[in-house]
Amino acid sequence: MKFIENLKNIYKIEELRNRIVLTLGLLLVYRFGAQVVLPGIDAAMLTEFAGKFDDGGIGGLLNAFTGGAFANASVFALGIMPYISASIVVQLMQIAIPYLQKLQKEGESGRKKINQITRWLTIGICLVQAPSYLAGLPALGVPSEAFVMGQSVLFYVSSITILVTGCIFAMWLGEKITDKGIGNGISILIMVGIIARLPLTFAQEFASRVLESNGGLIMILIELVIWFVIILLSIMLVMAVRKIPVQYARRTASGGYEKNIFGARQFIPLKLNASGVMPIIFAQAIMFVPAAVASLSESNWAQTIQANFSDIFGFWYNLMFSILIIIFTYFYTAITVPTNKMADDLKRSGGFIPGIKPGTDTAEYLDRIMSQITFPGSIFLALIAIFPAFVVKILGIQQGWALFYGGTSLLIMVGVAIDTMQQVNSYLLNRHYDGLMKSGKNRKAVA
Repeated sequence: MKFIENLKNIYKIEELRNRIVLTLGLLLVYRFGAQVVLPGIDAAMLTEFAGKFDDGGIGGLLNAFTGGAFANASVFALGIMPYISASIVVQLMQIAIPYLQKLQKEGESGRKKINQITRWLTIGICLVQAPSYLAGLPALGVPSEAFVMGQSVLFYVSSITILVTGCIFAMWLGEKITDKGIGNGISILIMVGIIARLPLTFAQEFASRVLESNGGLIMILIELVIWFVIILLSIMLVMAVRKIPVQYARRTASGGYEKNIFGARQFIPLKLNASGVMPIIFAQAIMFVPAAVASLSESNWAQTIQANFSDIFGFWYNLMFSILIIIFTYFYTAITVPTNKMADDLKRSGGFIPGIKPGTDTAEYLDRIMSQITFPGSIFLALIAIFPAFVVKILGIQQGWALFYGGTSLLIMVGVAIDTMQQVNSYLLNRHYDGLMKSGKNRKAVA
């Protein structure tokens, strides 16, 4: 009843209703484009090629982030990942390049210029990835008969143009969802692509357990219970904060008398996982390198490295993966949480942390607290990231379904869902309705 009541409340708010309808419409366009095969490729001959990504692996990860477009040789085969890569590069460059640092301080105008730089860099990354993807199709199992026009220069030029355009169009869809829809558009596109693979992978796991008598319904029930527990733990990781108490000094009010002026929050919330899923994305990008380099050599040690780092459910892959996640969590937190700026802003607003001197001492205190809470946060993040390997080895879960038990896929779904619910929640509260996370009846407007 509460769910139905919330839906009615959402429908009553015209602006929110229009935003949700627009978001769903743009997502439908994106999912439709993921099924449109590149001109010059016979879609009927891609069955064997697409089947290679159903059992997880590195290809399975790429296919999951594009919602199956990678395996479909679709016009959206590159997905939105080139834009994500460009955003990461620009964000890291802001640390070392003074020009970007200056733009960052210019407010809205600077943000627009940074976005423009990100878009141009996205095109550059697409121009590298698109021909690499097309050249790799035969090696991945696409038969030569599938190329209707042959692998001619015309095919490459037209296909590269379409792939680059598809990525830019997907980026445009994401920005429109952010501006005129609900939630963060880019993140929602990634989440929808991941969720699109969920029904198929679960159906395959169900068939394996029930139809093939490999554990039966009891194993399906156990897997679902474990999955929900991991989701709850991921929600805790995303939302957990350490609250640093803050007090404000007395100020003279305009009325000529003194009173304490308190802010809306009397604490500084420091997130347990301030870096989000970025450490996992960084670590996965690095983990692709050893296998790629080792493939250039035919020696025994190179083949061993390639085998170990190509198996995303293997011991050595996950050991190195977890170590890199911990390292990148500290690195990304250090560059994205400006403790010095936080201390300066607190000092200028007349606030202070009880028992800590304003200024440098406050910055050092915040930095020390961030280091202390980042350690358990990084360990927790690493465990969630490598948990799919545990369920594969211990429970014998199929690799495609195991990807939803942790890693980037699960954290993106949880993070985007929470962010979207919070935005819907703010609309409801502003219109004097109960939020999604609170029970009770509609609140009446106060006259």
